[in-house]
Parts: sequence; C-alpha cells; structure tokens
Amino acid sequence: MSKIKEILQSGLKPKEKLTTLVEAVTQKKISAKEFIEYFKSAPDVEKGTCADAMKHISKEKPEILAHYIDELIGYINYDAPRVKWGIPEAIGNLAQRYPKEVEKAIPKLLVNTKDKSTVIRWCAAYGLTEIAKNNSRTRRELMPLFESMVEKENNNGVRNVYVKAIKLIEKDKK
Repeated sequence: MSKIKEILQSGLKPKEKLTTLVEAVTQKKISAKEFIEYFKSAPDVEKGTCADAMKHISKEKPEILAHYIDELIGYINYDAPRVKWGIPEAIGNLAQRYPKEVEKAIPKLLVNTKDKSTVIRWCAAYGLTEIAKNNSRTRRELMPLFESMVEKENNNGVRNVYVKAIKLIEKDKK
C-alpha cells in the first residue's frame, strides 16, 4: 500500500489526515509526482482531501506543485465540490510565484464564479484575484469582471474578495 493510501485510509480524524498528508509531501516523504498521480486516480472523497492538501502545500512550498500547474488547471471544474474548492485556492497560491503559468486557469475559474455554491464562488474569486494581483497582463481583462462581480454577487464574503483586490490593484497603479 502506498504511503498516501496509508494516510488516507488510516483511522486518523479528517484534519489529522490532511495535516499528515501535507507534511509528508512538503517534507518530501512523498514525491510530488507520486502525490499528483495518486490524486488523478483517487476516488472523489480522497481526491477532495488531496485537493485540500494542495491548497496548503502551494502556500507552504509552491515549488513542489509548480511542474503540475497545467494538470491542476484541468481539475478546476471537476464535479466533486472539495476539488472545486481546493484546486482554485492552490492556483491562487501558485499565482504569487508563478503568475504567467497560472494565466491559463482564468477561463475555468470564471466558470466557477457562476456556481450555486458560495464556497466554490469564493475559491474561484480567490484564484482570479490572486492571478490579477500578481500578473499585470491579466488585469485589463479581469478588472472590469471584478467590478461587475461586485455588483452581481449576493454574498458579502465573496464580494469582499473582489473589493479587496480592486483596491489593492488600483493602489498599485498609483
């Protein structure tokens, strides 16, 4: 049994599984390649846990997932909600170090801004705003969309993600 499967199928509580998985990958006890391969073939529940782990890994050590950005982008609109939460946040975290590479995620993230789930919309907003904050080439396309989202979005938390990004980007221009 692989180390990943051992962790995910252990008797640990969900948060402990997540923490153990993140530590194993960030400390290179599990290779990024092995982790991504497992993620791609995992059942949805485990895929969700892996996507959640990617959010943390990309924050702590983004270089671990850098070679897999295109593969992650392919899962932004995956059916399982936890994947739709984790992957866009991982993309947002990766945008800070790899702003050009994550540009390709924009069309898929835009699809998730229309989702009925507030969490999915928040995660899409996070991914998009991090791309815009870190990649000046994308701002011309994204700023009008952010302004439109502020008008349309009913949830304050999601709306605030756009508002904060707009303020930061406009301040950056000065």
